[in-house]
Amino acid sequence: MPESIDPAGSGFVTPELSFEDFKKIVINDYRIGYESRQASLLGRREVLTGKAKFGIFGDGKEVAQLAMAKAFKPGDWRAGYYRDQTFMFATGMSTLKQFFAQLYAHTDIEKDPASGGRQMNCHYATRFANPDGSWGNQAETMNCSADISTTSGPIPRLLGLAYASKLYRQNKELNYLNQFSVNGNEVAFGTIGNGSTSEGLFLESFNAAGVLQVPMAISVWDDAYAISVPAKLQTTKEDISEALKGFQRENGSNGFEIFKVRGWDYVALCETYAYAINLCRAEHVPVLIHVTEMTQPQGHSTSGSHERYKPAERLRWEAEYDCLVQMRRWMINTAIITEAELDALEDAAKKRVRESQREAWNEFSAEIKYELDEAAALIEQLGQQLESNQLNHIAHSLRACVDPGRRDVIGSVRKALRLTTKADLAKRQPLLNWLKTQDAANEERFNSHLFTDTPLSPLKVPTVSAQYSAGAKLLDGREILNACFDANFERDKSIVAFGEDVGAIGDVNQGFAGLQAKYSDLRIVDTGIRESSIIGQGMGLAMRGLRPIAEIQYLDYWIYAIAVLSDDIASLSYRTKGGQKAPLIVRTRGHRLEGIWHSGSPMAALLSTLRGFHICVPRNMTQAAGMYNTLLRGDEPAMVIESLNGYRLKERLPANIGEFTVPLGKAEVLLQGNDITVISYGSTLRIVQEAADDLKEMGINIEIIDPQTLYPFDLDNACVNSLQKTSKLLVVDEDVPGGASAYILQKVLEEQHGYNYLDAAPRTLTAKEHRPPYGSDGDYFSKPSVDDIIEAAYAIMHDSNPNKYPAMF
Repeated sequence: MPESIDPAGSGFVTPELSFEDFKKIVINDYRIGYESRQASLLGRREVLTGKAKFGIFGDGKEVAQLAMAKAFKPGDWRAGYYRDQTFMFATGMSTLKQFFAQLYAHTDIEKDPASGGRQMNCHYATRFANPDGSWGNQAETMNCSADISTTSGPIPRLLGLAYASKLYRQNKELNYLNQFSVNGNEVAFGTIGNGSTSEGLFLESFNAAGVLQVPMAISVWDDAYAISVPAKLQTTKEDISEALKGFQRENGSNGFEIFKVRGWDYVALCETYAYAINLCRAEHVPVLIHVTEMTQPQGHSTSGSHERYKPAERLRWEAEYDCLVQMRRWMINTAIITEAELDALEDAAKKRVRESQREAWNEFSAEIKYELDEAAALIEQLGQQLESNQLNHIAHSLRACVDPGRRDVIGSVRKALRLTTKADLAKRQPLLNWLKTQDAANEERFNSHLFTDTPLSPLKVPTVSAQYSAGAKLLDGREILNACFDANFERDKSIVAFGEDVGAIGDVNQGFAGLQAKYSDLRIVDTGIRESSIIGQGMGLAMRGLRPIAEIQYLDYWIYAIAVLSDDIASLSYRTKGGQKAPLIVRTRGHRLEGIWHSGSPMAALLSTLRGFHICVPRNMTQAAGMYNTLLRGDEPAMVIESLNGYRLKERLPANIGEFTVPLGKAEVLLQGNDITVISYGSTLRIVQEAADDLKEMGINIEIIDPQTLYPFDLDNACVNSLQKTSKLLVVDEDVPGGASAYILQKVLEEQHGYNYLDAAPRTLTAKEHRPPYGSDGDYFSKPSVDDIIEAAYAIMHDSNPNKYPAMF
């Protein structure tokens, strides 16, 4: 494998390019790289002086990113990590001023369009979701999917972004979606550090790309370390491209094209990127570009110094082979520019960077200074009215703050209001009003857009009731789902489904049976056993205008995809402040079955890690179908957890199987009763319904409520309305004790104020703390049974009225 290549093409694509034009391009590239370096140096100083909280930069990677930017075209995508500032500047997807605005956490998306101050610096994104929920024209723009800090985390998403190009090229039914693709000509560019190539997310997604043959170009920035850990402790052979040689495609095989090039060799980098990306774009073959001999002059981040772990010899080498030092020397030696001209260019670049930093800081600090002056004046006014030295001291201290933040301002106001709780309300009212206004503004600044909250939200999809004909067929639940998917695939050509065993056999429970033959293997697709990259594949497709259903075969296996689900998809809308979305539907199945790894109900884990997802827990397949119909008409991510033991239970087929919708967050009262409110979901609902008959014979009439979705939960307060009637509460599920049942109690008792109506202690009935053992007896003794439910309900009645309901045991 050569250190560089000398293809017919080069990074300078115009054959008629004159030497003067060539010089202008090179000089401009150097200017961008030098400005980027100065931004890194100045950014670090801003952190160390306290103006910014943390800094992590792309110094040492400038020249390779300049070469990569030359190959990046409108319609292309980036999924990278926090070293790519030079690439972002060179492509115009970010600016120096925006770089500093993000460093200071400016909450205005006009100043920091990537995140509105929500992400630490060098975490990039372009905005492609409009405020009304519509999509921007991705085919005409350069596109950057939103960065995350986990260094291999973007790679599963990268797979999906590239896979979308394959579908747009090969499936002609998608030609109408021309705002997302031009014949699949787009390349998805990914970047990763050499150390992070040791992670499973990289290796799993890399293998999947080689199987799928998608236009994915991964650049490995190799500076021989991963923070302090050298390559010999990270990578087999200390060289990722050597370790991955088996993935090199050969005649008649799939796989990758693998290139290696030095990170300080400007010409070789330009040639390598031009050749590799042209190949990737034209033939849809994935490429790996291993960029070696890179440096990191400021170390990993502002948290420490690389002098602590790099030997002196390495530090001397890095100073000599700094990519900008080498490029500067080459430019002078080849008469592209004189040293004096370079000195002048560098002086101008330093000035431009400093001006950008000052503008960004002044704009950031001016907003806070204005709010500080308002708050201090109101506190002083109140202090004068109350003749309070304490209030005057608070105002004085606030005005004396050096580089104040909003927390200083709001904290001072709240303290002033605490100290004056007993004072005349009329005197306190101006300060209270000001705080109320600021609370609303800060809620938008810091806590908005967990979901897209657009007119296209699934919460705003009109409710359409299921309709049944007089002779409605009684089918297995799996057949109900199959009919639902069939109708939706016919209705919307952008829907695709994929996962383990989804294609040829129609999934392990036959929800997609026969649909691959009907709709092709471009739309109903088998994958390997690779949960993380299945979810990443779905995320990338969803970001590019398709409607993917990604299947995780059993809920127990969602944990293998948790990094992508939680770090990436769940936080996407929030971390871009509504600028990006990925309406992925994750389909899975769980709850009651047999065995430790096929019976999971880890709902609390989902609820705590997937805020930003709708979590749907349908009790049967008809309800699941209605939820799919709703979600496929919305623009937010969701997980649908079907009940494993419900696929062969009989249900009536709605006449409008592909049209009826189940509203999210709408709890349903399944049985009216006056004695106890019982809340349950999924598979345990059938157990509760069975227990209700026996309880009725005992004189206890329970009211059964199915929340249907855990997130959102009971938006119409059906649970507390029931409690007003029954005054007693039992929550039944098969999560661990204190899991989702505790979440439901918090929602009902705290948020819905249900504690006001209780006349007995609320109870939860859950599974045991361990995973369920195998066999019917194991299920009976480890998860709620009919007997458990009857006895728990009776115990509540006994607590309330022991004379009427004497102790059972």
